[in-house]
Amino acid sequence: MSVRLFLILSILLCLQLRGQENTKDYTEAFKLIEVWLDAQKDYEALPGISAIVVKDQEVLWQGGYGMANREEKVATTAETICSICSISKLFTAVAVMKLYEEGKLRIDDEVSDLLPWYNLQQQFPDSGPVTVRSLLTHSSGLPREANFPYWTGPDFPFPSEEQVRAELGKQETLYPASTYFQYSNLGLTLLGEIVTQVSGMPYEQYIQKNILDPLQLTDTRTELPQSLYGKQLAIGYGALKRDGSRDRLKLFQANGITAAAGFSSNVSDLGQFASWQFRLLDTTTTEILKPATLRYMQQVHYTDPGWDVTWGLGFAVRKADDGGSWVSHGGSCPGYRSVLMLHPGKELAYSVMINANGTNPGKYAMGMHKILSKVKEHDKDSEDGPDLSPYTGYYDTQPWGSEAYIGSLNGQLVELYLPADNPAEAMTFYKHIEGDTFRRVRDDDELGETLEFERDANGRVTRLKNHDNYARRIRD
Repeated sequence: MSVRLFLILSILLCLQLRGQENTKDYTEAFKLIEVWLDAQKDYEALPGISAIVVKDQEVLWQGGYGMANREEKVATTAETICSICSISKLFTAVAVMKLYEEGKLRIDDEVSDLLPWYNLQQQFPDSGPVTVRSLLTHSSGLPREANFPYWTGPDFPFPSEEQVRAELGKQETLYPASTYFQYSNLGLTLLGEIVTQVSGMPYEQYIQKNILDPLQLTDTRTELPQSLYGKQLAIGYGALKRDGSRDRLKLFQANGITAAAGFSSNVSDLGQFASWQFRLLDTTTTEILKPATLRYMQQVHYTDPGWDVTWGLGFAVRKADDGGSWVSHGGSCPGYRSVLMLHPGKELAYSVMINANGTNPGKYAMGMHKILSKVKEHDKDSEDGPDLSPYTGYYDTQPWGSEAYIGSLNGQLVELYLPADNPAEAMTFYKHIEGDTFRRVRDDDELGETLEFERDANGRVTRLKNHDNYARRIRD
């Protein structure tokens, strides 16, 4: 085969594969996502939850459930602002790497060379240097926090920058540098100070001018906007208590810990932030950073000796089940949990925000991803199948389970048991046989037991029968 013919065939194959990708219809999958998120909000007593799914430059879906403000009945939407806490670190990392590109610092510079007042005590004489890289990868050996109890309620006393500096000399390293992974808000706080020192501009101003304004992230701030509190800015609530209640928490400002935990945003803006990354990775043009710099940040730069934790420059990086990688960061501050997860290979991103503590938003991001992974390429034969809408709705599975939702996906009936930490595993698919009779599709594609639906005198489906037992339809 000639080289020219090989190239032509390769191009045609790529176009064919791209065309096949475009034949996927996610409408039914997003309905299942909506059903799942709404149910989890109730079963986990979440005040509110918002989420977004981004494919490259396109928002595939976004939504919100529950309340941003329970007391005043303010609904949660994709525009609802929350504290994003440690996702703030990604913006700090981008700022540091922009200064790196400009030749104003090196990532293996020692922190003490960049911050003349740095005086944290190194208790290990044989330790390597504490560097910018070790701060970005949480391998510096520094303590997790500055010397203040700012995670303690009810007031959450975050220190000022001056207070952090004044106490720094009273702290000491936990480990020799580059020995163990130790997540450190103090380390990222110092990186914020480095941005100020090296750029000659206050940290907040540098972030606004060089990142937020160019990306038009109008709902992302280096603080929590007090004027919007209880309206667009969600009220934060504590973890679930034994009696099923959650305490309403006070509004806080991270002050001197801003570079590590002080930002606010919404899933819509974080979706744009993800799209910028996909855009940058797919070009040779500089946009805030050079493409090569972002790729460098999203590579593994540190692996903990136990091989359980791998970290890039600012990003958590881990291997995906499909052989690609996830780059991500989560956030947890008083009253708020959030996550941003990107799969660069698939150009897919997910962000989830919850205005309460105690629930991991990462399971919602991964749950959405796994539901979408169930979607198959559009099959014209499925258009000739039966109308499945008469069966759609919620069915009572008490006392053995809470409830089940009957919907459709890929031209088949699907039963989703609720609640579910892993919705993809909680799905059962059924193939239409005749009339109101279906059979379960096994993992090996063979057919299993029968599922039958019964109707009332008006022709409305009222219950289902499975294994000779019944589940009553409770609502559409």
